Amino acid sequence: MALYLDTETTGLHAGGGDTVVEIAIVDEKGKALINTLVNPGRSIPWYASKVHGINDSMVSGMPTLDDLLPHIRKLINGKQLVIYNAPFDISFFPNRLKEASSIDCAMRGFANKVSGRARKLDVAAAHVGHVWTGEAHRALADTLACRSVWRWLEKKKS
Repeated sequence: MALYLDTETTGLHAGGGDTVVEIAIVDEKGKALINTLVNPGRSIPWYASKVHGINDSMVSGMPTLDDLLPHIRKLINGKQLVIYNAPFDISFFPNRLKEASSIDCAMRGFANKVSGRARKLDVAAAHVGHVWTGEAHRALADTLACRSVWRWLEKKKS
């Protein structure tokens, strides 16, 4: 059974001090197992807030990624994990989510099947007929879009 994960972050460079501000994990049925804002322990830059709409006041008092890691690790342990642009998201986790039995990149799968090059999630989601139930660039909505893309890819394998 696959799980799907997405994060929103303070920026693009985990190695440069950027970190997670929101995380969602959904199961095969689309049920949210985790859907929470995350206190990054630092200020969220304006340019990141402009993308996802998450600001400092929204994450104040929320759990940190360190608080959430034991639960995340338990959820994904031994499971297939599907992420749109997996190398980006896993870079924000200290152990790169190694508890998962496998990590699949839906963006790479979509590129291989359709265009030969990486496409943004909204482009892939539109291609597969995904109906958005939330704002793009929020973790839960993006996770559900990733799930739609992956399920479409799985049907194309048959």
